[in-house]
Amino acid sequence: MGKCPKDIDIATTATPTEMKEIFNKENIRMVNMNGEKHGTITPRINDKENFEITTLRIDAVTDGRHAEVIHTTDWLLDANRRDLTINSMFLGFDGKVYDYFYGYEDLQKRRVAFVGDPDLRIKEDYLRILRYFRFYGRIAENDDNHDEETLRIIAKNAAGLAKISGERIWQEWKKILTGNFGCDLTIRMINCGLAPHMGLPDQPNTDEFKAVFKRVEAVHKDEIQPITVLSALLLVPEDAITLNLRLKFTVFERELSYFLTQNRGRI
Repeated sequence: MGKCPKDIDIATTATPTEMKEIFNKENIRMVNMNGEKHGTITPRINDKENFEITTLRIDAVTDGRHAEVIHTTDWLLDANRRDLTINSMFLGFDGKVYDYFYGYEDLQKRRVAFVGDPDLRIKEDYLRILRYFRFYGRIAENDDNHDEETLRIIAKNAAGLAKISGERIWQEWKKILTGNFGCDLTIRMINCGLAPHMGLPDQPNTDEFKAVFKRVEAVHKDEIQPITVLSALLLVPEDAITLNLRLKFTVFERELSYFLTQNRGRI
């Protein structure tokens, strides 16, 4: 697809304890030890680059936000807990692709599909709703090639986003807004009933949003500021306050959102 990955995530059958023993033996420093409780060890190679290495696992208990995991040595079971088929593939050091759920085929077709039952995958972690839209923007060739059943299930589970922290929602949403089809995907999200669970008014100002997005794309297509276009969905300054409480903006984002909403029509 001509895309260069920004980082490489490594999976292994070794447990965190075994990995630590290996790296200590080789005098390799490890950082961010908080990841160990999730099965992730991060060695810093040559004191230049960090690599996250995670033990294969299955989600034993999920609540829509967090998961209790059990380590496994079965690559299929680990792939089965992934969100999307395109994210469930492994590349061996020998160059062989291990693809249990036809992720490579979906990638070639520019298709975004959940692993197994979409309803179950979403209920395991409701943030996967937004990850669906983000990855759609990354690989799809046009803005309206969604599977209608998938959208129906997303709409059915929209209220689950209330369980997800605002910081995690905003992190994903910013990537959606600055990716391909950012405007169309946000409108699609609103049509799926996500708006009130992400801090937006029940009836966002979609006409203004489309107009602002079009103007911004025409001038700064590669430098879209997410908070600028997102604020166009708000109706009154009080909406900016509500959205900030939900998404936990930076001070700059909060002040800019309020300013834009308060001065709409004057600037």
